[in-house]
Amino acid sequence: MSNKKARRSQSAATAVALTIAGSDSSAGAGAQADLKTFTALGVYGLTAITCIVAETPGKVSRIQPADPEIVRVQIELSLKSFPVAGIKTGLLCNAEIVAQVVRSLRKVKGCRVVVDPVIVATTGDALLAPEAIEIYERELFPLATLLTPNLDEAARLLGDSIRDLAAMHRAARALAKKYGTAVLLKGGHLRGRRAIDVLSSGNRTREFSALFVPDVKTHGTGCTYSAAITAELAKGVELSRAIATAKKFVLSAIRSHFVWKFGHGKIFALNPSCIANTTAPASQRHPESRRHEEPLKRMARSRAKRDPSPSARFRMTAC
Repeated sequence: MSNKKARRSQSAATAVALTIAGSDSSAGAGAQADLKTFTALGVYGLTAITCIVAETPGKVSRIQPADPEIVRVQIELSLKSFPVAGIKTGLLCNAEIVAQVVRSLRKVKGCRVVVDPVIVATTGDALLAPEAIEIYERELFPLATLLTPNLDEAARLLGDSIRDLAAMHRAARALAKKYGTAVLLKGGHLRGRRAIDVLSSGNRTREFSALFVPDVKTHGTGCTYSAAITAELAKGVELSRAIATAKKFVLSAIRSHFVWKFGHGKIFALNPSCIANTTAPASQRHPESRRHEEPLKRMARSRAKRDPSPSARFRMTAC
């Protein structure tokens, strides 16, 4: 009987988050990356798939959008059936899908929404048509708790380039004022010695900084970052703390990345499970990853102290 009660309390204590994103066949980005991140951070993840993407790191071969109506049905069924506390949006593909997402999210009350505005690819190519971006700005952004644009996306939204940290602060404040919500401007593309992000919320800005890890050709860092923030928000964590935890999580996922020799080169992938599992074969992990395992264990132990449920004890043991 006690075991049944423990299982029930574990289920009741587990936060639920929904990702509305594309399916990435390489599992490095999109809904797959989000689910890995949710699980690693102790959150139960749901999905609403917006498109199917055939890709490998650095190369998108084809994108097949889902029917906008099935996107809406996925979202609304999840919201009706689960106690969703956090929602993240990723690649929404076209104006019709964006409109259906807006229609569904307008019905949501008391749920924290992170909008990762996937509108520009790393190559600089546009991923959304202008009419879809207009719906983002006019209807989706006002529903967000937090926007997480990268430098290229912020430049597209503001119509001005962002070349240094001072410009990042100005851009983050401008975006927060323009859309009336908190903005985390991601600065990894500046390629300095540190990866610095700027949060503008209310009348304040704050920097979140971590060492930049060179020579790791991964994709999906933006997805993983915003998913980690969503997971923490779903657990009721305050925004700045959620971002700080997510920043550490992404850094660890990069440092503990997987790498495979294939053909004439190498394929890299993030390791979002690093916080919960440091038993991957040494040949597939970053040479420095062992040095970073102890801080991850301390993070897990600290989390288990705050949450003494069986699931927290399991996550601590797994680390």
